[in-house]
Amino acid sequence: MINKSDDILLVSQVVLFNSHKAFEQLVNKYQSAVRRFFLNLTFGNDSLSDDLAQETFIKVYLHLQSFKGTAGFSTWLFRVAYNVYYDYIRSSKVNRETGYEEVGAHVESERPNSDFQMDVYESMKVLKPDERTAVTLFYMEDHPVEKISKIMNCPTGTVKSHLSRGREKLAEYFKNTGYEYNFG
Repeated sequence: MINKSDDILLVSQVVLFNSHKAFEQLVNKYQSAVRRFFLNLTFGNDSLSDDLAQETFIKVYLHLQSFKGTAGFSTWLFRVAYNVYYDYIRSSKVNRETGYEEVGAHVESERPNSDFQMDVYESMKVLKPDERTAVTLFYMEDHPVEKISKIMNCPTGTVKSHLSRGREKLAEYFKNTGYEYNFG
């Protein structure tokens, strides 16, 4: 298993020596987490999640020299992934007047296998994109609020607000669909 200091060593090898093997090790370590992050944001759209993850790692490779090490590599990586997702949303056919529910419907319509329904992806549709991102990073990726704040480039209080609103909306969704779950 690669630890955090090994991340810095691998990044250095990629930047200084253009080591494809070192970059491959970084990809292997983080690809599952990045793909899972996108799966939750895209309501389980495998193809779109794979495309966004691939784009993330391409951007990471091309801009790895801009990683300064002030935050951990995984924080920087998820910040890139977060930006890739929002670039996708902005560049898609969804315009600014479209509501959040319609954004979910747009992403859902791109899912090639729409009969594949999972309650967790359905429940995520009730959340605004920032709430969905915060909930995904906190509950599904186990990132602390401070790290999410860096990834989302917003104050920790804002992250806590996104999490609180997200929990409330999810609790209401699950209550209305017959689940009994306490997010407390």
